[in-house]
Amino acid sequence: MDFVTKLPKTGKGNDAIWVIVDRLTKSAHFLPMKETFSMERLAKLYVDEVVSLHGVPLSIVSDRDSRFTSHFWTSFQEAMGTRLNLSTAYHPQTGGQSERTIQTLEDMLRACVIDFGGNWDNHLPLIEFSYNNSYHSSIEAAPFEALYGRKCRTPVCWAEIGESQLSGPEIVQETTDKITQIKERLKTARDRQKSYADNRRKPLEFQVGDKVLLKVSSWKGVVRFGKKGKLSPRYVGPFSVMQRIRPVAYRLQLPEELAGVHDVFHVSNLKKCLSDESLSNGIQREDQNTLGNWNQK
Repeated sequence: MDFVTKLPKTGKGNDAIWVIVDRLTKSAHFLPMKETFSMERLAKLYVDEVVSLHGVPLSIVSDRDSRFTSHFWTSFQEAMGTRLNLSTAYHPQTGGQSERTIQTLEDMLRACVIDFGGNWDNHLPLIEFSYNNSYHSSIEAAPFEALYGRKCRTPVCWAEIGESQLSGPEIVQETTDKITQIKERLKTARDRQKSYADNRRKPLEFQVGDKVLLKVSSWKGVVRFGKKGKLSPRYVGPFSVMQRIRPVAYRLQLPEELAGVHDVFHVSNLKKCLSDESLSNGIQREDQNTLGNWNQK
C-alpha cells in the first residue's frame, strides 16, 4: 500500500488517494482521502473498505511513510494479526507493485480530468473498476477474475455479446462509454511503461531546478489543432523540476492552465531539455495554446 498525495483539492476536500493492491491477484482499491486524516480515520477507512470485503491480510508491504511507522498503526496491525513489511530505505523495489499501480493510476487520473472534466475523485470508482477488469500479463487474467474466479459482467460485455440492447437510462450508456475510453487509456499507459522498462533498465535522474520536456500523446486529447487525432507523441515545455517524489516520479511546475491536472509525472514521460534559452522559450510559447486546451476537453 502507498499514498498518492498533493493532488488538486476537489469539491469534497479530497487531495490524496490511498492505493491498496493485493499481491496475489493484483486487484486494487483506490480510496479518496484527505492528507489531514487522523490515523483513527485511516484505520476506520481500512476496515470499512478492505477488511470488510477481503478479511484481514497476513502481511502488508509499504514504504516507511510516517503513517505506516506510527505507534498507532503498528499496534493496530499487531492487534489484527497482520505482519508489517516496510521497504528498505533507497530500495523502492520492495513496494514495486504499488509503485507500478500508482504510475498507471496517475496517468488515468490525468486522462480522465482532460477527457471528462470535473473533479478527479468523481472518476475514481470507474478507474478502479476498469483497472480491476483489465487483463494483467503477470497473472494472465484480469484482477477481478483472479480474485473471484469468474469474469465480471458489465454493460460493456452486454453490448459485445448482444445479450441486450443498451436503450435504458442515459447514465448506463454514459458509464459504458467512459469505461471503454478509460480501458483504452489504461492499455496505452501500460504499453508506454512496458516500452520504458524494456528500453531503460536504469531510470533517468533529474535534479530540482532542471528543465525537462514532457511527452504528450494523442490519447490524452492534446493535439496541436485542438482536436483529437492519431498523431505521434511529442514533447512540450520546458518545465522546471520542483521535487523528486519517488525514484521514478517528479513534480513539475506547470502553467496555470493545468492547475487541475496532477503535476507528478513518471520519468518515462520526461526528457532533459538541452536546448538554449531562446529555443526553450520558443517551444513553450508554441505549445501554450495546446496546453490551454487541456481543460477544455
